[in-house]
Order: sequence, then structure tokens, then C-alpha cells
Amino acid sequence: MLTVEGLRSRYGRIEVLHGIDLTVESGEIVTVVGANGAGKTTLLKCLSGTQPASGGTITFRGESLTGVPAHRRPARGLTQSPEGRQIFTNLTVEENLRLGAYLFTDDRVEKDMEDAFQMFPILRQKRNLAAGGLSGGQQQMLAMARALMGRPSCLLLDEPSMGLAPIIVQQIFDVVSGLKALGVTVLLVEQNAFGALKIADRGYVMETGRITMSGAAADLIADPRIREAYLGI
Repeated sequence: MLTVEGLRSRYGRIEVLHGIDLTVESGEIVTVVGANGAGKTTLLKCLSGTQPASGGTITFRGESLTGVPAHRRPARGLTQSPEGRQIFTNLTVEENLRLGAYLFTDDRVEKDMEDAFQMFPILRQKRNLAAGGLSGGQQQMLAMARALMGRPSCLLLDEPSMGLAPIIVQQIFDVVSGLKALGVTVLLVEQNAFGALKIADRGYVMETGRITMSGAAADLIADPRIREAYLGI
């Protein structure tokens, strides 16, 4: 589904990604875990096209994304739920969802919206309210639902648990886990290493712009180095 080779990126003269290699197979949930400032968000921004790569290649579904602008990538099947949610606070919940489906004009949009409401029932109750009035957890649900309205084959999820209460975090992770059954491949970036690895098939550990470890999620959870550094065990 997605292959990244030697990916580099910089902010001005400061390089922040130093040759990232990773793969995501169709139907997988793959997580990238690491501390704040490791470069995880920059990685996802490079994949979605909002941050330029200064080196390396990104191949998605057998085609290079080099030179494909950010606004063209959703049509290829790659959408992102960004860090900080970035919803349109002055628009209603329903209007935010319809913006996620801006590529489509067919009858399926209404079914997609119904699917979103089934996934996140609270959004149905709030559909006609301004998105800025939602709680943090509800805004995160809206950001994810909006990205799914783009009918992605691969969803990029950036820190969906950030700043949320534990019970909401569990709800979010339950939904992410359930996306596999819907045929959606997920690349999940998270500081909550334990929660992310519990629902992932494979994981990568990122430190200061480099991948330092990778493997099956269960193996990473069991690794003493991961348990000490990221799980507090």
C-alpha cells in the first residue's frame, strides 16, 4: 500500500527527517511511536504533501507521490486526520463532514455520512451545531470522520489521543481498531505507545528523525527497552 524509502525533510537549513524507511501493507494498522519532537508529525505531513520532502521516495499503491500536490493526494486514496484536529469551528458538524467528501457528488455521500454517525453517534446529535462548541473528544471524532468521508484506502492518523480523557481515548482506539474490518489501512502516529501498539499489527519507533526499532507490535510491547522508555514499566 505505502512504501517510504530514504525520506528526508527539513525546516529551513535544519533537517528533521534523516532517511526514513517504512512500509504499510494493505489492510494493516501500522503505528509510529515516539516522544514529542521525534519527527512523527513531519513524517505524516510529508506523506500527505503539506510538508515538502528534501530527499527519498514515497510510493503509494504502486505510484510515486513525488510532485503530486497535497490537494491531489486524497483522490489517490490517501487522507489525513491531522494533529490538533483542525476542524472548521464556525461550520456545523454536518458541514465539516461534507467538506471531507468534497471529491464526491454521488448518492453514496449520504451513506458515508450515515456510516460516520453510526461510528460516532454523538456527531448525529450535534450535526446541526457549530463544530467549535464540541468537546475535545468530540472534535477528534469529527476530524476522523471527516477524513473517512474522503473514502481513503489509507488513513493517516496523527495523535488522535492527544489531550483526551482515558475513556475517550479508549473509544478512539476502538474505532481505529474497527477500521480494519471496513478495509481501511491505517498509519497511526502516537505518543501513547501502549495504546497504539495494542491495536496495531506492526510498529516503528522513531527518535530524533530516525527509525530506531521496528517489528511486530506484540514484540515491541514485550521488548524491555520499549517497556522502560515508552510504557513506564
